[in-house]
Amino acid sequence: MRFFLRFFFMLLLAYPAISIGAGTDTLLTALKIEISRKNVYDDQKQARIHRLKQLQHTTPKVDYAKQYDLCLKLYDEYKSYQYDSAYVYVNKLKDISVSMNDMSRAYYSQIKLGFILLSSGMFKETFDSMGKVDPKMLNDSMKVEYYFIMYRCNNDLAKYNNDKYFTPNYLRIGNAYIDSAIKLSKPGSVDHIYYTGLKHVGKNDNNRGSQELSKLLIPNAQISMHLRAMITCSLGQIYLNSDKKEEGTKLLVQSAIADIKSSTKETVALFTLAEQLYKAGNIKDAYSFIQLAKADADFYGARQRKIQIGAILPLVAAEELSHSEKEKHTILTYLLAITALASLVILFLMMIYKQLGKLKHKERIIEDQNMQLKDINYKLVEDAHIKEEYIGQFFKIISGYILKLEKLKMSVDTKLSIKKYDDIRLIINNINIKKEREVLYYSFDHIFLKIFPNFISVFNSQFDEKDQIWPHEHEVLNTDLRIFALIRMGINDNETIAKILEYSVNTIYVYKMRIKAKSKNPDQFEQCIMDIKAVDTIE
Repeated sequence: MRFFLRFFFMLLLAYPAISIGAGTDTLLTALKIEISRKNVYDDQKQARIHRLKQLQHTTPKVDYAKQYDLCLKLYDEYKSYQYDSAYVYVNKLKDISVSMNDMSRAYYSQIKLGFILLSSGMFKETFDSMGKVDPKMLNDSMKVEYYFIMYRCNNDLAKYNNDKYFTPNYLRIGNAYIDSAIKLSKPGSVDHIYYTGLKHVGKNDNNRGSQELSKLLIPNAQISMHLRAMITCSLGQIYLNSDKKEEGTKLLVQSAIADIKSSTKETVALFTLAEQLYKAGNIKDAYSFIQLAKADADFYGARQRKIQIGAILPLVAAEELSHSEKEKHTILTYLLAITALASLVILFLMMIYKQLGKLKHKERIIEDQNMQLKDINYKLVEDAHIKEEYIGQFFKIISGYILKLEKLKMSVDTKLSIKKYDDIRLIINNINIKKEREVLYYSFDHIFLKIFPNFISVFNSQFDEKDQIWPHEHEVLNTDLRIFALIRMGINDNETIAKILEYSVNTIYVYKMRIKAKSKNPDQFEQCIMDIKAVDTIE
């Protein structure tokens, strides 16, 4: 969101005159963004003023021409920003003019004084100040400014009186002055276009007036931000008077934005916009903008503007208070509804929580049963695999023994038939029971390690290196390993193990205890042996 606002603000700086095609809500959002940056623009103005004051301070007092120019620049910075400061510098302009013995500049200083007096709403004082000016002593550019201020003074006074007796005369005089300003201004210049537009507006020819003023709002028009604000404000009022409320409101918003960017405190746009929004029912924005307009008027010292704002501010404030009360009532209603809904939601959540608890309990039972079934299934598969390997091998061994017995029987029968009894004894003595048992162990060991290939390494991982048990080169498994191999296959009975290995039960018991005692964790040793996984089994 912050990125969007910065991007939007950059667009505003890049193209000061926002397109009238933009929606009113979009423009109001842009205005609020600029209002939030109001201090930034004011700080920039203060920085310019500070630099001018420093330059003035370092300029010799006797350098009247440069002192006059610096005071004039300071006056221009203050004239629409702060009346009191502008008044100070216009008096300095008058004093320097006297020191220079330059009546042209002295009269020009009176014109500058007239401008701020008019901006402050002091009509009598404006006429008094302008009455001291001798236009014959002015050059053409000074005369244009003189005629324009006289036009404004008569025109503003006509609007202030707004009656059928005095207003027409003020308007007639004002039109005469604007005609004089137009004649002296260069055709096609900004002043000429601007004054011509104002003249048409003053004669209620809004179409021609708006056409002329609009020429100054084209993208390449070289006009100041302050003049842009005045033009868009004039156009906005023309549209409002022509009952084009939407277009008029948009132009007033643009004018207010330009005023903020130029740090203009003596402004009409924001007050007029607030009044229009109030009529349109946008009380919240109207109240916010009229408060800002009042703050600007107080800062500048614009008496007439304070009176205008004071006339409508109580109405907007009362409506804002009523609107706020309605909003509070609405919010309270919503809060009660939300509270009731939240209570129901909490109730349902508690019920759902209980049901979930029961469901989780059942799921845990099912999960435990599934784990048990999985273990059982694994053991069954493992047992089936072991049986498959050993049964096949032992069928093969037994078949070999049967063939040997058959050959032995035939050989004994033959010897008996020919009564060679000594040969029978020789045949019997050739039977090597120890070798046959070794063959049996060898087959058992190989099949076991085929099923449990990592048995020896896992078995020895339970011991310190010095206590590990490894088979010799000619062995597959030794007796110690073979005891626990039988245990891993599920033969836990010492007597059965003793019969298979041809040891006494006590010997098997001693073997087991001695080996377990050397392990790292004797209590868990047999369980670790049982946890050794067989290969090729289903998990």
